[in-house]
Amino acid sequence: MKKVFMLVFAVLMALAFTGVGTGAAAEYKVVWKLASTQSMDHPYMVGAQKFADLMKERTNGRIQTKLYPSNQLGKGEREMTEGIQQGAIDLLVTSTGPLGGFSPSINILDFPFLFRDFKHVDLVMDGPIGQKLLDDFSKANIKALAFWENGFRNLTNAKGPVKKVEDGKGLKIRTMENKVHLAAWKAAGLNPTPMAWGEVFTALQQKVIDGQENPIAVYYSAKLWDAGQKFFSLSQHVYSPSPFLMSPKAFNALPKEDQQIVVKTALEVAKFQRKVNRDGEEFKLQDMAKKGVTVTRDVDKESFKKAMAPVYEQFKDQFSKAEIETIMNAK
Repeated sequence: MKKVFMLVFAVLMALAFTGVGTGAAAEYKVVWKLASTQSMDHPYMVGAQKFADLMKERTNGRIQTKLYPSNQLGKGEREMTEGIQQGAIDLLVTSTGPLGGFSPSINILDFPFLFRDFKHVDLVMDGPIGQKLLDDFSKANIKALAFWENGFRNLTNAKGPVKKVEDGKGLKIRTMENKVHLAAWKAAGLNPTPMAWGEVFTALQQKVIDGQENPIAVYYSAKLWDAGQKFFSLSQHVYSPSPFLMSPKAFNALPKEDQQIVVKTALEVAKFQRKVNRDGEEFKLQDMAKKGVTVTRDVDKESFKKAMAPVYEQFKDQFSKAEIETIMNAK
């Protein structure tokens, strides 16, 4: 009888220690590290703070999250994504730039002019296509929770206004470490140079590169006008979602009830974060103009679309026409 009692006691203690079983959620506390390349005023980190607040509230303080903006936990998104795989970083909100090296299927979202507008984006990213892309990350030992948002990307430079693709010929621009983006800009006649985000401001200041391409919020939060980027073209050539990634090590350590809270909260905050990003764009554009930035709104997008079209043929072995058309024609 004594042996049975000791065995039962040992099992109960093990369950309490690992945080599994009835009432187990009250038996542990964790502090997660959430990383990003962007500053605290960027919509990435506004969403991150919302996520941290909700998780603390919904788990009665069991799960707390410390935010690490501005490359504090790595030199760039690739390095921090590796941190997610290794369990050194618990959460990461990142652009898709380097993610094709981890989950190749995500590169389909980087084709130019794939999405019509934000409504089209939400239809795809919140539907079966988006879920399949999130699930694919599991093959790389990454838990992808939801699609947050970076936004539609735009071309900026230090030399002059770019209204049509011909105006940008020869410009040396920084791009993400992304094969599709590099191919698209080469086809358009520009000189793309892959570079980690943390190096871009200095490279622009020193005129190592002429320009870069990014969503409005990135340009604005980084104050790229101070690096000589006085010409902003609203080209909206590519939509960039931002996968919200989690270390499987951190996720699997949770009891089921808290895993469910994490997934639900990540998806809920995705809608909040996208709204924050979109609602702030017009104010940022107007404020940029006040700061002396020439904002070209009437960009000839058809000229860019036509010039970048060959990239679809170039990657046909990786992505079928049917796959691309399923996204393009989603309604």
